[in-house]
Amino acid sequence: MIKWLLAWRYFFKRPISILAVVAVALCVFIVLVVMTVMNGLLRDFKQKNHNYAGDCIIASDSLVGFGYYEDFIGILGEQPTIAAVSPMAKGVGLIHLRQYKWDSGIEIHGIDPRLHSQVTNFADTLHYQKQTPENAFLTKYASQLDGCVTGIDVIPLGRRNSDGTYLYHEQPMRMELVISAFPLNIKGGLLRSLDLVSTKSFCYSDDSHSGLVKVDGAVVYIPLAQAQILCGMDSPIKRISSLHIRFTDGASIQSSVAKVRQLWDAFVAQNADKPGGELFSNVRVQSWQQNRRSVIAPMEKEQAMMTMLFLMLGVITVFIIFVVLYMIISHKSKDIGILKSIGAPMSNILGIFLLFSVFIALIGSLIGSVSGWIFLYKINDLEAWLYAHHGWQLWDRTVYAIGDIPNQVEPKVLAVIVGSAVLACMIGALVPGLQAARKKPVQSLQVNQL
Repeated sequence: MIKWLLAWRYFFKRPISILAVVAVALCVFIVLVVMTVMNGLLRDFKQKNHNYAGDCIIASDSLVGFGYYEDFIGILGEQPTIAAVSPMAKGVGLIHLRQYKWDSGIEIHGIDPRLHSQVTNFADTLHYQKQTPENAFLTKYASQLDGCVTGIDVIPLGRRNSDGTYLYHEQPMRMELVISAFPLNIKGGLLRSLDLVSTKSFCYSDDSHSGLVKVDGAVVYIPLAQAQILCGMDSPIKRISSLHIRFTDGASIQSSVAKVRQLWDAFVAQNADKPGGELFSNVRVQSWQQNRRSVIAPMEKEQAMMTMLFLMLGVITVFIIFVVLYMIISHKSKDIGILKSIGAPMSNILGIFLLFSVFIALIGSLIGSVSGWIFLYKINDLEAWLYAHHGWQLWDRTVYAIGDIPNQVEPKVLAVIVGSAVLACMIGALVPGLQAARKKPVQSLQVNQL
């Protein structure tokens, strides 16, 4: 009991304790705010990639693709854990906008919009046909042409506002887009010897806003059959680039992907000797995390680097607690000597100063956590006020695909931060606490020590 009383008394009787509390509170505040924002950005980015790709992807590494996909879709449809499957034909090409004499390189994604909306959140990315994604390629002003859905940033029409929102017309703009591609045969060579380019006109029918910069700025969606023709995947056997799969709710992605991989291996073994069977060697069965690893990994590395950087704040806390405890011990030699003289063991002396450091850590963490939570709760309002009055934004919304600043505090992250603060304070108190505990009563009660 005396350990608690003395630790509590030292905490309130020594004004220098305020310095330690402020240091801990400031460190907790900074780490909580930064980690909440970073974790939120990474979490949102992962979710956007998951929504874009689906749960499982069977994809070819080559532009040639693979065939016999309809047979495998039938096999997948018999599995109870698979909710929907969407085929996609991919290619690269050029897009030309005749009205503005504008050209750009694009990625061609051929899909069935109804199936793709069942697997991914494609319907949610649309603007005009959000409720009826099966009509995504239909237009009223040019019924003789197939429609196409462009990534929101593919056509530079200057529709993006400074706050990151976009301007839309009541109806899709009347635009004829000419898409050109280089069709490949089943062996990867050019399909045609003289006319090397396949070209087809489409009318603009809708936008797709996935929130992924590389997708929104490069991808144009067209009907699957048209993409197969443009990219040379319609003969001699119909081919696609990937199959996107969504599992039923509650199904484990890891185990379900493993099951799909087993089915695919068995399917390949049965069809490897057919024409075009050699293309199966380029196909991989992956979860959405594996498929999107190349874009997610850099953000995860940035988060890890930020975490390591802010761990260095703990070193500052350790040093401050060390200095505070050292000064208190140097002024409390008499108390230590009296306790030692009445038989107090070393563990009790050390325990007093460890408890003292715990009080500092808990009170500092409480202040820092509450302050950080309030700041995060108001951070978007604060940014809006700063932008309205001073034109300042944390991120330029005309450049970065970021909406509101993430401000949801995760209890697990908060617990780790508080626990780290307590540990750092105890480490800082350990050396001066041991020094005090090892002092002999005769040394502590010397006149020059009083």
